[in-house]
Amino acid sequence: MRFLVIEGNIGAGKTTLTKKFAEEFNAKLVLEQFADNPFLPKFYNDQERYSFPLELSFLADRYSQIKKQVLNLDLFHSFLVADYYFAKSAIFAQNTLKDDEYHLFRQIFDIIFESMPKPDLYVYLHSNADRLLSNIEKRGRKYEQNIKPDYLEKIQKGYFQFFKQTAAFPVLIVDINNIDFVNNNKHYQLLKEAVFNTDYKLGINRLIL
Repeated sequence: MRFLVIEGNIGAGKTTLTKKFAEEFNAKLVLEQFADNPFLPKFYNDQERYSFPLELSFLADRYSQIKKQVLNLDLFHSFLVADYYFAKSAIFAQNTLKDDEYHLFRQIFDIIFESMPKPDLYVYLHSNADRLLSNIEKRGRKYEQNIKPDYLEKIQKGYFQFFKQTAAFPVLIVDINNIDFVNNNKHYQLLKEAVFNTDYKLGINRLIL
């Protein structure tokens, strides 16, 4: 495996798992740099006004980071693991932009997406909205505290629509509602085994842990 993606809805634990894998396997770690985005706090307070500049800025940042990091994998790391994939831009934009804005955004996205490196495995951590909201509350990011369950549901539907259209690489959807891989090492080992010691077909693969 050369390029592993760990994805999930807001609060699913994707960044935590990505860091654990990177540390254990000496993998090159790529984390989304969303904290410095000046549009993000504004977006959560006024989605209609700031959704388009936010999505364009994410599109540019994700393209630059993924393209640079994947194509320049060094000899000191066994593989690259990222807590997001470029397609995330289209998934979120579909749920935040107006129709005319999304049409323009999608034209730009499709041109860029064709040239993007494809992951060897794309892992999606699936949690229900109640658990996601609990995790969001625990980590305490002020600008996330107004996120509503229906917004999380829309994002989830966007991911699943993307997966249905994906045949270029394996997608593993892991239901993690019944495990705690952060605080329970046995659960972490189960998840690790599923990711690294199983071959998956192209397209959608499902697993409940």
